[in-house]
Amino acid sequence: QVQLVESGGGLVQPGGSLRLSCAASGRFARINYISWYRQAPGKQRELVAAIARTGSANYADSVKGRFTISRDNADSTVYLQMNSLKPEDTAVYYCNAGVTLTTGLLRDGLWGQGTQVTVSS
Repeated sequence: QVQLVESGGGLVQPGGSLRLSCAASGRFARINYISWYRQAPGKQRELVAAIARTGSANYADSVKGRFTISRDNADSTVYLQMNSLKPEDTAVYYCNAGVTLTTGLLRDGLWGQGTQVTVSS
């Protein structure tokens, strides 16, 4: 069983910052990729940022220059530093990952429970 647990969401004023964390736990050998998605009310879930095991990262155009994804392979945690937040960043943010289990099998499409980010004055 592999679990992803997000934390760090909350209410912040426009222009403010938040740092989200996603911690992976369970019986896995390594995390192959890990991403942040978000879903605003009435909208589809969208990819925000992703990072490979090599550290290579990519971002949605709407967050480039404002958000930074990073990972700590030692403790299997990924972070999303969000700066210059805008009201349109308001959404539930989800962590998504693919791992290699200790058995050698691949397990894709793992999701956390989500953390609410609200940007409002």
